[in-house]
Amino acid sequence: MREINVTEIENTVRDLCIQANRFLPKSLVDCIGCSVSCEKSPTGREVLADLMKNIEAAETEELAVCQDTGMAVIFLDIGQDVHFVGGSLYDAINKGVSRGYTEGYLRCSIVSDPIERVNTGDNTPAVIHTRIVDGDKVSISVCPKGFGSENMSKMKMFTPSATIEEIENFVVEVVSVAGSNPCPPMVVGVGIGGDFEHCAYLAKKALCRDVAEKNPKQLYADMEKNILAKSNKLGIGPQGFGGTTTVLSVAIEQAPTHIAGLPVAVNIGCHVTRHAHKVL
Repeated sequence: MREINVTEIENTVRDLCIQANRFLPKSLVDCIGCSVSCEKSPTGREVLADLMKNIEAAETEELAVCQDTGMAVIFLDIGQDVHFVGGSLYDAINKGVSRGYTEGYLRCSIVSDPIERVNTGDNTPAVIHTRIVDGDKVSISVCPKGFGSENMSKMKMFTPSATIEEIENFVVEVVSVAGSNPCPPMVVGVGIGGDFEHCAYLAKKALCRDVAEKNPKQLYADMEKNILAKSNKLGIGPQGFGGTTTVLSVAIEQAPTHIAGLPVAVNIGCHVTRHAHKVL
């Protein structure tokens, strides 16, 4: 049994909140950079070049890459041979988020009640997804989620008779309706299977995948490719100014489901789909 003091969790979450908001994953930056030369619209190329300048400025000046520093979403994989000491694990995570957002001068966007709308002042509480896994390590991923893109996400309970084309077209329709709202070019996370809430979890988890990686199952890798191609024919383009770069990447995560259902969730990410990761 390995003991980990929750203070280490707090400090790690604090650092990851700042890191995720200032530095985009390298594969995503590379993808945006490659899109500059591939984009067919002159205006689109100019917009993409400006996005790259913004990314570089955030790194150089140690500023948030986007003014919407998001709701803190934490994916936590805990080895079953780990024992936490020194206090409450979830309290430590939220203390880490609080410190990360206040000490990192990140915008605090969370309200304590969805109707009363009183800002908590430190971007807590976080949304925490926990899995118990084998081993004695703790994997922490901090994924700040802005709501310009989150608000464009949708879910549909298909029947098992739905075709692959119908599922692909649903995802493309979500992208089309989103338009310029999520600050394209977008990253699109898709969850297929599970039940109502697990499907949405899969879509959010899909946004954390490296954009250079494809689904290991060829069926879903082909769907990712088809959805990407169809989405980039919509003409929305960078920041909605028109062009051929509407979506940067499509990631599908799938899970077993009930014989009577086929849930599909689409979680839209903006061009700054952020995540930072560390293993303790």
